Amino acid sequence: MKVAVIGVGALGRHHARILASMPGVELIAVADANAAQARTIAEQHGCEWTSDYRDLLEKVEAVSIAAPTFAHREVGSACLHAGLPVLIEKPLASNVADARSLVELAERKRLPLAVGHVERFNPAYRTVKELTPRPRYIRTERVSPFAFRSTDIGVVHDLMIHDLDLALDLVNSRVTRVEAFGVSILGGHEDAANARLIFENGCVADLVVNRVNPFAQRTLQVWSETGCVNADLTSRQVSRFAPSASLAAGDSPLDRARQPGASIDQLKAGLFGQDLKLETYAVSAADALTAELTDFVESCRTGRTPRVGGIEALAALAAAERVLSCIARHQWDGTANGLTGPLAWCAQAPNAVRKAA
Repeated sequence: MKVAVIGVGALGRHHARILASMPGVELIAVADANAAQARTIAEQHGCEWTSDYRDLLEKVEAVSIAAPTFAHREVGSACLHAGLPVLIEKPLASNVADARSLVELAERKRLPLAVGHVERFNPAYRTVKELTPRPRYIRTERVSPFAFRSTDIGVVHDLMIHDLDLALDLVNSRVTRVEAFGVSILGGHEDAANARLIFENGCVADLVVNRVNPFAQRTLQVWSETGCVNADLTSRQVSRFAPSASLAAGDSPLDRARQPGASIDQLKAGLFGQDLKLETYAVSAADALTAELTDFVESCRTGRTPRVGGIEALAALAAAERVLSCIARHQWDGTANGLTGPLAWCAQAPNAVRKAA
């Protein structure tokens, strides 16, 4: 299958690398507005290059789009109108209206539309989902050093969109309420944010993101009636602690602690083992981006729906817009006439404003 990659910067170059070595796939061309970057990536993989993506639409059978978010609607629409299946990096578009137009266009054209929510393909996440069929509480934390890319969007569209997608996938229930606040650290968009999602089925999800952090970390914790699962999505360490049969039957260490002569030290030592079972799980080392691109290629070949399609990506973006709306309305002084919006650390940040009384 002949493919092209549009946008070969920080992430798109990896799309090109993986597709160029994928069996049954031929990387025909890459496109990037930065001609020097396009030429460099093309030379690495022995393919054509162009600075105008429209030059390659008639040469390929499918396209992966990793252009800046603001260009997703224009580029994605052009590819779909040309009859090409597309994979578009997350977020699907800059806003819900643009995303919906892409989803509707793909449906009219009956073409696969995949979206790059790569964490869905992370084997650690797949393990968590298998272990928690009915989540009651979710907590995610996703922090990283500032990458000086994706500066056309804030941290909600840049990082939190991943965890919004995971939470929606895990819970499979309508979001009824959203609370959120954010901080603009470097100026411009929000760089750090906290959000709480309340679902119709009672589940609660707390999401924490920061893209100006000294270190990188991606963690997921899911509580249910049967235990708590913790996952490090980077190291792919997954563990679960759950009540033992005796604790589930009502034999509480709190009751034993009240007995005359009870040894608190022994109770502490036996907490994980006697009262709570602690298990760790082997997780595949398979590359998530390779799995995502493989899924896209297979959907092009077979016509089946991609694992993460336009509908799912649209739902995540709609949740993100609700989070951003809450961030914009947050009252840092507790009054309507006080400071609202992302809390600004930098004087250049335009989003936090103090309303006139």
